[in-house]
Amino acid sequence: MYVPAHYQGSPAAAVTLVRASPLATLLSSADPVPYATHLPVVIPEATADALRSGPVDLSGHRLAGHMNRTNPHWRHICEGETPALLVFRGPNGYVSPEVYDYSPAAPTWNFTAVHVRGTLRPLPAGEATRTVIRRTVQELEGRFGFGWDMTDSLEYFDRIISGVGAFEVEVEKVDGMFKLSQEQSDGVRSKVTRHFSECPHTGYRDLAHAMEQFGKVDNQNLGEAL
Repeated sequence: MYVPAHYQGSPAAAVTLVRASPLATLLSSADPVPYATHLPVVIPEATADALRSGPVDLSGHRLAGHMNRTNPHWRHICEGETPALLVFRGPNGYVSPEVYDYSPAAPTWNFTAVHVRGTLRPLPAGEATRTVIRRTVQELEGRFGFGWDMTDSLEYFDRIISGVGAFEVEVEKVDGMFKLSQEQSDGVRSKVTRHFSECPHTGYRDLAHAMEQFGKVDNQNLGEAL
């Protein structure tokens, strides 16, 4: 992903987006076009432990996900290691020149995205796959759910686990694109932020929050939250 210098985010900002927007697009090569599957991807406990005690940077660590084994994409990646790309998309929205209050001007689209490149390894059926499923439930329920306790459903998980293909990605490179009106003056950027914060669209309010918080995420605070 091409990222102009003024749109680059910190490694900690990339981790924040991955946790906040865990529905990733997994891409791997195929002929004539790459495979692409939308699926939840989470930070395994071992990776979270490492990020708590060290730099909050996904490079050199692992992410984990799963998909339906009947997906043709799984048949493509289940044989062994393969290069892969995970795309995480955060808040985004259209910026009208009306917001700038100057002319001439051009419209644009503000957005946040993280690309994670690395080596994908399929995990064996059984306990390794169970660990990914339980971690996925733990992460997503804890961040987006209502505190549901999976204990009573573990036997059900075991009944359906034969249809689940789990994998891990050894992260080699992380690119973060945080296009949040950095090219504008502070006054115009404040107008854009206020515009998004006042929009009824939830995604636009999330974008306003991202604009307000960009640059404020640090390793220590994020490490404590993992």
